[in-house]
Amino acid sequence: MSDKKALRVLFCMGINQNFFDAPREEQLQVWAAFSEMWNGIHDLPGVEVIGNMDDDKSMVGPSDGFPWTTYLLADVADIETVHAACNLFRTTPVGETPYKLWRYAKVEARVGRELIIQRA
Repeated sequence: MSDKKALRVLFCMGINQNFFDAPREEQLQVWAAFSEMWNGIHDLPGVEVIGNMDDDKSMVGPSDGFPWTTYLLADVADIETVHAACNLFRTTPVGETPYKLWRYAKVEARVGRELIIQRA
């Protein structure tokens, strides 16, 4: 039997220009969809959320890459579960619009392992 370690994953999320161009009512629907996606990641089997960080006070405007708007750090059982979390951006509907969340936000999953430094 193997002791397969969880993957340490940093989900880097960015809000794009479509969100800022949307009317206020649509932005509120995007926020509700983002909340659904966020809770969906937490609820995936094999995901243990460690923490998060929001950069919205010092990062203003759309983020196409670093610096990202918000981050979620989690231990994830396997790469398929990482992909399922990212897929929530493709499948989460935004209110009554014909759009999914990925029209307004993006995600990049950085996958690694927990760094353990032994004391000498």
